Amino acid sequence: MVSLSAAAPLAHALEVQQVTEGVYALVGEKAQRSPENLANNATFGVVVTGEGVVLIDPGGSWKGAEAIHAAIGEITDQPVKVVIDSGGQDHRWLGNSYWKARGARIIASEAAVADQQARASMQFSMLHELLGEALQGTEAVSAEETFAESHSFELGGVAFEIHHVGPAHTPGDSFVWLPRQRTVFTGDIVYVERLLGVDLTDPELGQRDDVAAWAHPTWELLGSGLFTDAFVARLGATTDTRTTARATSRS
Repeated sequence: MVSLSAAAPLAHALEVQQVTEGVYALVGEKAQRSPENLANNATFGVVVTGEGVVLIDPGGSWKGAEAIHAAIGEITDQPVKVVIDSGGQDHRWLGNSYWKARGARIIASEAAVADQQARASMQFSMLHELLGEALQGTEAVSAEETFAESHSFELGGVAFEIHHVGPAHTPGDSFVWLPRQRTVFTGDIVYVERLLGVDLTDPELGQRDDVAAWAHPTWELLGSGLFTDAFVARLGATTDTRTTARATSRS
């Protein structure tokens, strides 16, 4: 693991961690959204390709996206070409306006966009209370490029697959699979050390718990948990496959 700790103070406590060649995690706080973390209380994925950067989740505000941009600058000077929204939580989409202004394509599931638009007013009300003036500049911009269940593309020699199986923490949650790098970004579908709300009556929930089993990844960025030989955290602390299975199990 390579940790570029010097990036943290420049990017509002985002810790840059290398996952594998060309793939990085920007690890944010597990604490509540605040003017200090700019609603970036999550972990974000960065994939550097031969033709630009693909960012998994744009940040929780305009300034949050700006902080992510600063952290990416510690990795590469290539521009962000594609942003993937993995779900409907604020830090999974409210930084979109920043990246759209810089010409990035934004991709999300149809269910995620519907959820974002339905909850935008509530999320802005919450963030006004928690961030105050740090929310300035943030606009509700959803993806224009959407898909129902699956979407794939290639950029700079790197293949990406995005899969929306069904509701998890939010109705539009998706995971992103990089087959050549054997890396999966699970978003809020798989997580440890944090209890996220899910619909336990959903008959398809178990299918989404088995994301890792389906893909057999070498590297996995979770909804929470830090980097080990097999897993990279999106939101904090070391884990293993047994911990992940317990944390996401319905039983």
